[in-house]
Amino acid sequence: MKLQILGCYAATPRTITNPTSQVLDIKNHMFLIDCGEGTQVQLRKHKIKFSRINHIFISHLHGDHFYGLIGLISTFMLLNRENDLHVYGPKGIKEIILLQLRASGSFTGYNLYFHELESTASEVIFEDETVMVKTIPLNHRVYTNGFLFQEKLGKRHLNVEAVAKYKIEKVYFDKIKSGGNVTLDSGEVIANELLSFPPDAPMSYAFCSDTLYDEAIVPIIKDVDVLYHESTFLDSEMQYTEKTKHATAKEAAKIAKLANVKQLILGHYSTRYGSIEPFKTEAQTIFKNVLLADDGKEFEF
Repeated sequence: MKLQILGCYAATPRTITNPTSQVLDIKNHMFLIDCGEGTQVQLRKHKIKFSRINHIFISHLHGDHFYGLIGLISTFMLLNRENDLHVYGPKGIKEIILLQLRASGSFTGYNLYFHELESTASEVIFEDETVMVKTIPLNHRVYTNGFLFQEKLGKRHLNVEAVAKYKIEKVYFDKIKSGGNVTLDSGEVIANELLSFPPDAPMSYAFCSDTLYDEAIVPIIKDVDVLYHESTFLDSEMQYTEKTKHATAKEAAKIAKLANVKQLILGHYSTRYGSIEPFKTEAQTIFKNVLLADDGKEFEF
């Protein structure tokens, strides 16, 4: 599982920072999460293949999280994209994007699907044989969702030495990986446990931005491998959290601790601060496994 941060700062783009956007590479899927201004420039800068992005998840309709979407959709058109593109986001996103396309006399040569979200409860919005994506209802000034990405349990690993020992033919390999036993010509049944190793443990990633501190999300993100949680403010600006519906680094750490996550990544920093290091320092007073997101930073798990 690989996470590429394209932008992780709040409010407006600057010459040295970008608003929220990130790419999650999981089980051969490349998911784009939020699409702030400048996202496609960042995709090019970090040599991420546009053609691999087939699903875009928009958390909410504040500009720093989706103003880059119409530009990206238009660029896909200019690149003669053929693959379907699916956009998941709050109700209203379809109207906003189609209005811009109509007003500019533009069209897409590919199928563009909108999956508009309205539920205030967690729901599955994408699922295939390898990955499932659920919403994480967040507490912000407008309707907002985070997203939980969960790998499904994969196939078992072939024990090459055991397969050679029992002289098992390749035609049975897929059956073995799927958990099946093998019956030899002699009639002897070889148990799957002797022929394979357990599958890799499924990974999970929770994206939570933007939100007020809210323990209601804890049951949804319980025990995830990696949690990205907004940390707009330091403790010294705690007085702004209620009005803006944002959280502090310490509050993000409290959520991580309550949810028993393995790793916390902080992001969505207010640009009022000269350094992001204090965010990590404050969060680690509550939860030790803290990483700092930053534009262009890549994490592998």
